[in-house]
Amino acid sequence: LGEVTTLPRLLQANARERGGRPAIREKDRGIWQTHTWREYHDHVRDFALGLAALGFRRGEALSVIGDNRPRLYWAQLAAQALGGVAVPVYQDSIARELSYVWGHAEATVIVAEDQEQVDKIISLRDQLPGLRYVIYDDPRGLTQVRFDWLKSFDEVEELGRKHGAQHPGLFEAEVDRGRPDDVAMICYTSGTTGNPKGAMLTHA
Repeated sequence: LGEVTTLPRLLQANARERGGRPAIREKDRGIWQTHTWREYHDHVRDFALGLAALGFRRGEALSVIGDNRPRLYWAQLAAQALGGVAVPVYQDSIARELSYVWGHAEATVIVAEDQEQVDKIISLRDQLPGLRYVIYDDPRGLTQVRFDWLKSFDEVEELGRKHGAQHPGLFEAEVDRGRPDDVAMICYTSGTTGNPKGAMLTHA
């Protein structure tokens, strides 16, 4: 696989060497939907470029909240591709815990599964001064909600495709800058005996 030292580089290698094979499956209304490694890579690339267009920078934190959905994984890898840190949180956490973790991790972007999760973020918005964007996966119930800082996953991918056309090679260059000792993810404890504690995990 060559020099595979970070998770985004592993994704690139998988897309190159087994691009047509299934990477991830999701059951939608009882029917399994399959995404190949090439599709996985292309979604990560487009979303990463969309994040870059929105000003996401190396070292910043992107959090995801919701059920295990392909797009929430794509978002985390997209952040890592830009040198950012993924911060997954429990979707059933109470507001106080979420506010603490997002503030402690200094999350600048949160990717939420659906309206239920977006509503939680809206209720905490004034406690999160560093939060710049909230991006949602499932648009049901959200099409009439208008905030400059609220965007759909599709919007960000489309923005990424335009940004990529204007900046060819940007995604690959950002992935190449990644190092095995870069922090890839911060996993927070459930916080049952006090404030949650963040464990920093590198790509290595």
